[in-house]
Amino acid sequence: MRAMWKGQVIAESEDTVVVEGNHYFPVEAVRAEVLRASATHTLCPWKGTASYYHLVVDGQTNEDAAWYYPDPFEDAQHIRGRIAFWKGVDIG
Repeated sequence: MRAMWKGQVIAESEDTVVVEGNHYFPVEAVRAEVLRASATHTLCPWKGTASYYHLVVDGQTNEDAAWYYPDPFEDAQHIRGRIAFWKGVDIG
């Protein structure tokens, strides 16, 4: 699987985990240089508290376009250390 935004590969891996239709990529498969920490957090009742990243490619920012669960609840441990994307990021 590959995650792309603005014509750039953001992440690529054959080892993604699909949860609720979203592909979670291993953190080591994501280009760290395109990630910028965000102050945004949301709560999922079964996965836990999500943290977000902005994506920055060619000087353009896609705010809160990536998320992860740094300390997922027990039922979501399989997505620990993984990042998912949305907001116009193409997955395929």
